[in-house]
Amino acid sequence: MSTASVIGGGPAGLIAAEVLARAGVAVTVHEHMPSVGRKFLLAGHGGLNITHTEDRDRMLARYGRSADRLAPMLDVFGPEDLRDWCAGLGEPTFVGSSGRVFPRAFRATPLFRAWLARLTELGVRIETRQRWTGWTDDHGRLRFTGADGGTIEVAPDAAIFALGGASWPRLGSDGGWVGPFADRGVAVTPLRAANVGVHVSWTDAFADRFEGKPLKNVGLTVRGLGHPVRGDAMVTRTGIEGGPVYASGPAIRDALDADGPCVLEVDLRPDLTVDQLADRLRHRRPKDSGSTWLRRSIGLDPVAIALVRESGGGAMPTDAAVTAELVKAVPVVVTATMPIERAISTAGGIAWSEVDESLMLRRSPGTFVAGEMLDWEAPTGGYLLQASFSTGVVAAQGALAWLQSDAAPRIG
Repeated sequence: MSTASVIGGGPAGLIAAEVLARAGVAVTVHEHMPSVGRKFLLAGHGGLNITHTEDRDRMLARYGRSADRLAPMLDVFGPEDLRDWCAGLGEPTFVGSSGRVFPRAFRATPLFRAWLARLTELGVRIETRQRWTGWTDDHGRLRFTGADGGTIEVAPDAAIFALGGASWPRLGSDGGWVGPFADRGVAVTPLRAANVGVHVSWTDAFADRFEGKPLKNVGLTVRGLGHPVRGDAMVTRTGIEGGPVYASGPAIRDALDADGPCVLEVDLRPDLTVDQLADRLRHRRPKDSGSTWLRRSIGLDPVAIALVRESGGGAMPTDAAVTAELVKAVPVVVTATMPIERAISTAGGIAWSEVDESLMLRRSPGTFVAGEMLDWEAPTGGYLLQASFSTGVVAAQGALAWLQSDAAPRIG
C-alpha cells in the first residue's frame, strides 16, 4: 500500500487526505496544533460561508492575477462539487440573499464533526502536536518536532503540504514553512496581509465619536487603480475595514508599494450621479447648517457627514456642484495596511512557476502544495475556502497519478 503524508490540518489538507484515502492510500495528517481545523472552525463560528453561486467568469475574476491558474482547478472541484460534498456529510447547503453559500446548520462545527468521522472511517491517521521543521540533510525525509521536543522523521511515498499562509498565527498558520522552502531554492513571494483593514490618521474628534460606526452602502475606489467596490465599511479607531476595503486590497498594496499616497475615494451615494446630487443640493434652506443640508438634501447620516468634514479639515464646501463631486469621491488617505496577524488571509506564497499543473513542486518530485501556501488571494465571500478545497483536490489527484506512475520513487 502506498503511503502519503499531508502536512497541515486545514481544509486544503483534509480534503487532500480524503481524496487519497478513498483511493486506498495510507494517509497520515501531521498538524502542529493540538487539533485540526482551528481556523476553519473559527471562521465558521458566526456562519460558514463555504462558497458562492456567482457564474464562472465573475467568480474567476475574484482571484485576480491567479485566475488563469485556478480556473482548471475550479473545473475539477467547483462550487457545485463542494455543495454536493457538504450534502454527503449530512449538511445540505442553502444560498443567502447575496449569493453566498452556507451549510444548513450555518456554523462550521456540525459539518466538521461529520468530516472528521468520515476521515476516521477511511483510515486517515491524524497526528497532532507535530511541527514540520524541514527536510533531513541526507535523504530528504520529512522532519517533525513532536510535543516532547523529540525529532520524528518520515519517508512517505508522496507528500502534500497545506500549511496555510501567515494570518491568524495563534490558530496555526504562522508562515514558518517559508524558510525551509526558500532554503531548498523554491521561489516564495513574500507573505502579506490580505482581507485586512487599513490605517488612516483620523483626528481624535472623529475617531472618538465614530469608532465602530458603519459606512453603509458606499463605493470604494483606490485612486488611479482598480474599479469601484460596493458594500458596507466600518470606521475603526485607527482606520477603516470591511468587505469593500478587503476587496480593494491588491490595489491598496500596489499604491502603497509605489511610494506615493494611497487614496481611497469613498462614494457616499453610489446610486446617484454627480448631476443628480448637485440638483438636490441646490435646494438648500437659508438657515440650514452644513450637516442639516447634507442630511435633508441627499440623505447622508452623521458618520458620512463627518467623513466629508474630516476630508476638508473640518470645513465643508458650500457650492452644490463642488459638494456633489466631493460626496462622490471623499478622499481618505491610507498610510498602511493592518498587521498580517490581524488579516483574514494572506497574499503571496509559493510562486506558480514552482509547481506544475498538478501542483507538484518541480524541484521535488512527489511533493505537492495546496491552499494558501500558493501565491493567490481572493476576497471574502466563499472564494477563499473554495480555492482551498479545489487546490487540495487537485494536489491529491496529482499525488495519486504520481504514485501510480512507474518511476515514482519514495521521498527520501
